[in-house]
Amino acid sequence: MKNTKLSKSDFNLFYSVNTRWNDMDKMGHINNAVFLSYFESARIDIFEKWDYIKIPFIMVSAKIDYIQQLYHPSILCIGSKIDRIGKTSFDIKSAIFSNGDNNASASAIITCVCFDYENQKTIPVPNQIKNLLIN
Repeated sequence: MKNTKLSKSDFNLFYSVNTRWNDMDKMGHINNAVFLSYFESARIDIFEKWDYIKIPFIMVSAKIDYIQQLYHPSILCIGSKIDRIGKTSFDIKSAIFSNGDNNASASAIITCVCFDYENQKTIPVPNQIKNLLIN
């Protein structure tokens, strides 16, 4: 991901979550490992919105850029969008915004591969899914 400034207007899907006391580390800010859980919750929300389409996928990569610290208590808004569609995979670009701030505190690229769990192999991104992800 290019290290450009991201704002909420860069995204079309949003998920809100409150920080928790146990998200903090010894330094008094939100622990870096918790950011992945926030991005995961937003990703699950995307697929729950499309629950009428069963999307067989497996996450294969997560790259997170930490831009600024987050503190508890905060209300986080996670913006997401489909950033790339390949033959068998797609990327979800996301960013975390804290307490109404329009500047991202962290950003991520999550790569998912469409996967046939029964046969344990990758499959092409179905056209039905491509059409949803592009719109």
